[in-house]
Amino acid sequence: MLFLQLLACFFFLLLLPLLSILFLTIASAPKKQSSPPPSTAISPPRSYPVIGSFLALVANRHRRMQWITDILQVTPSATYVLRRSIGVRQVLIANPVVVQHILKTNFHNYGKGRFNETLQDFLGQGIFNVDGESWKFQRQVASHEFNTKSLRKFVETVVDTELSDRLIPILSSATATGTVLDFQDILQRFAFDNICKIAFGFDPAYLLPSLPQTKFAQAFEDSVAISSDRFRSLIPFVWKIKKLLNIGSEKRLRIAISEVQKFAKNIIREKKHELSEKSSLDSVDLLSRFLSSGHSDENFVTDIVISFILAGRDTTSSALTWYLWLLSKNPHVEYEVLKEINEKSEATTFDEVKDMVYTHASLCESMRLYPPVAADTKEAVNDDVLPDGTVVRKGMLVTYIPYAMGRMETLWGSDWADFKPERWLEKDEAENKQWKFVGRDAYTYPVFQAGPRICLGKEMAFLQMKRVVAGILRRFKVVPALEEGVEPEFVPQLTSKMKGGLPVRIVER
Repeated sequence: MLFLQLLACFFFLLLLPLLSILFLTIASAPKKQSSPPPSTAISPPRSYPVIGSFLALVANRHRRMQWITDILQVTPSATYVLRRSIGVRQVLIANPVVVQHILKTNFHNYGKGRFNETLQDFLGQGIFNVDGESWKFQRQVASHEFNTKSLRKFVETVVDTELSDRLIPILSSATATGTVLDFQDILQRFAFDNICKIAFGFDPAYLLPSLPQTKFAQAFEDSVAISSDRFRSLIPFVWKIKKLLNIGSEKRLRIAISEVQKFAKNIIREKKHELSEKSSLDSVDLLSRFLSSGHSDENFVTDIVISFILAGRDTTSSALTWYLWLLSKNPHVEYEVLKEINEKSEATTFDEVKDMVYTHASLCESMRLYPPVAADTKEAVNDDVLPDGTVVRKGMLVTYIPYAMGRMETLWGSDWADFKPERWLEKDEAENKQWKFVGRDAYTYPVFQAGPRICLGKEMAFLQMKRVVAGILRRFKVVPALEEGVEPEFVPQLTSKMKGGLPVRIVER
């Protein structure tokens, strides 16, 4: 019996490329132009024996996130079991009750599983790629650091310095010369300098007027993109073979990761040298705490460094890129944000930034539509039954999708497609009808995860983003330089990107 199953799998793998080519040929044939069907016409994909919904996956491979969202929007329970191929099933989720079950109620039953295998080369044993004691240790050390008052002050100092000494001068120069900037690139550079200073006490000086190109930056981009492609692979067997043979994208990934690790190890060695010359720990950065905790194994700490660069560089820059584009499309929101900014002093204090209620709401609203992490996948350790009755077998993939959840009419109303910060606000009668922020629970809005793994850097991220928004908008108007009628494309990698970046012109107010 086992032999027959293996034989069937072998023939299936041989046939898949041929089926894909045949299907793509049919799908790409010229067709009569017709208007797109209404959303009510969307239905779950057809599933066939052995191959499951493979053909539908191929047809929607370039818009998979939107396709999955379409399916979940018309599924009454907002939970759908996708039959991929050869009996592989994946549970897709946009139901807050189910999200709470997997992220909190039955947390220990949903681990990294094959997620760990897919990202092992890039993230190793870093906090985002492990479970159990290693995860607990890393979180404990990081949690202590993220909750210190010294970190808050350090963040204020680091962000303000990067803003006033590097970002603002670059924007001022762009206004004078009319230069078109890729704001996604600018924000990634800004966030990279920040996370390196805050977490490692190291200044890479990546946001300079010359916008230097570095081996590390390109290698990091390649590592993220190719690792993400592993997840999107319709036939994971293919990337594993390419890795074994060291060819194609897997060869490029190996070279890129080697460059990233070399950069991280240089930071660690410099920090070790710095600590060896000190009689006591007086540095507030995260790396110093990890090294002083007794875990000085270079490979382990390297994985930690890479994980925090990924979190600090790509998440806030992604959020701010989409935010600035949405502001440009919604001038009435920009007006309210600017009004709030101008009510604060130019050298905004922590408390003033904290009180930027409308700006906070508009950032939440932007991340509802364009979350920095579009989806998160777990693997079932044991059999389970979800709150909506969905049966989960051991080893099944379970994916909750913040991108889809932000587009559910049942959660956000019929105007879910509108960029509307007011949905996060209410008038406070006791405070002269000033805006009061009204948050959503972390399971309806899992942009920062939820439960035991909820993002430690959430407050730091909001502090950084609000200070950046205030610093930029007080002096400049950011005007997208996209072609008429062109809207940017959302690319859901490990952290989401705007395809091709965000070209902008900077206009002084």
